[in-house]
Amino acid sequence: MKLSFNTWVYSCFPSWLPSYPLEEVINRLSAMGYDGIEIGCASPHAWPDHVSAERRKEILRFLKKADLSVAAMLPAPGGGPGNNPSAPSVEERRFTVNHYKEVIRLAHDWECPTVIWIAGWAVFGTSQQDAWNYSLEGLQECATYAGQLGVNLVVEPTPADSNLIETADDALMLAEASGQSNVKVMFDTYHALYRNEVPSDYVYKMRDKLHHVHISDHDRLPPGQGSGNFDAVLKALMEFDYKGYLSMEVGFHTRQADPDWYAATSLSYLKSKLSEISRP
Repeated sequence: MKLSFNTWVYSCFPSWLPSYPLEEVINRLSAMGYDGIEIGCASPHAWPDHVSAERRKEILRFLKKADLSVAAMLPAPGGGPGNNPSAPSVEERRFTVNHYKEVIRLAHDWECPTVIWIAGWAVFGTSQQDAWNYSLEGLQECATYAGQLGVNLVVEPTPADSNLIETADDALMLAEASGQSNVKVMFDTYHALYRNEVPSDYVYKMRDKLHHVHISDHDRLPPGQGSGNFDAVLKALMEFDYKGYLSMEVGFHTRQADPDWYAATSLSYLKSKLSEISRP
């Protein structure tokens, strides 16, 4: 298993501060010993319209120099344009699909194998089935585009933030319904804990299509700082010989967060746990 860190807490989404240039974040995570970086597709790091062709090449060179791989790219739904693939507005859905394609292109340019599909949310007045169908249609179109570039899409259950894909089963059903081999699933321990579910159960349910994992304790704390059972999660992942990334998605909900503390504390805890669990 490889360890990566999501950039939200170093960027201005959804809190405006603190905010650091992408090169600074790359240097810090590399120095700490992370294998990868999960880049949030928002300002100031990776809103595709803000990243020119030359800038993309520059960042890729910087990543290689720092010996840091891009584990995944995560779009930033909500806010001004919405970017809800399940929106009742056909214009918003079309904008969202086009934006996803730009994120997928950026992932390809940074040699990133994975883009996270946030399926969206059912707006009042839109039936759950219609919202599901809208999201599925967008997923299929984006997956076809991603497949041409060698990029996987992973469906994430996000019950703490949305009302459409809330469980492991929901994510698996949407991925299967896409009919695309490059559509897989992921889960975030934070969302499982939000539902008072056992995060390790998600490993067993998703194992055949599990491609990416977000790690976070309660309240977006680093693992080990709350009451989440990460021993069980890691043991389950080892049981199925999971070789993907464990990506820390922590600390971004408040300006009070010290990004370096979140990153260093998460890394130290997981390295120690992985070493402890893997001992004969």
